[in-house]
Amino acid sequence: MNQAFIKKEKIRFQHVDYAGIVFYPRFLEMLNCLVEDWFEEALDRPFSKMHETNGIPTVDLKVQFKKAARLGEVLTKKLWVKNLGGASILCGFRFEDEEGKTCLEGEVTLVNIAFAEDRNQIKAEAFNEEMKMKISKYILPNL
Repeated sequence: MNQAFIKKEKIRFQHVDYAGIVFYPRFLEMLNCLVEDWFEEALDRPFSKMHETNGIPTVDLKVQFKKAARLGEVLTKKLWVKNLGGASILCGFRFEDEEGKTCLEGEVTLVNIAFAEDRNQIKAEAFNEEMKMKISKYILPNL
């Protein structure tokens, strides 16, 4: 059965602004951490190894801020795959507070790229079959 990738994150002082709520760019950093954790923990493709020859940049991002998250709260961050293309992944994401209320949600499109040795050229590169199998465990198009 397919599932979302889930991580928890405590809102720390580094995340908040003067009002004590998460400053919006910190939410995007949290999203990037979620993607990085998913690749390492669920897909066995840690960024530290992947970035020797490849990358997985964000090429499209849609975000809706639904509710403030405050210092000390613990968020549940969820990521799932809405569509798996040859070299791209459309993921849905949602951050929920401890009561299950949505603070942030949206979609992020990631593209698998390969770069030349000198890193001056990049091009989309299709996922291999093993990677597609690992990613497909997270396909939940209607979540």
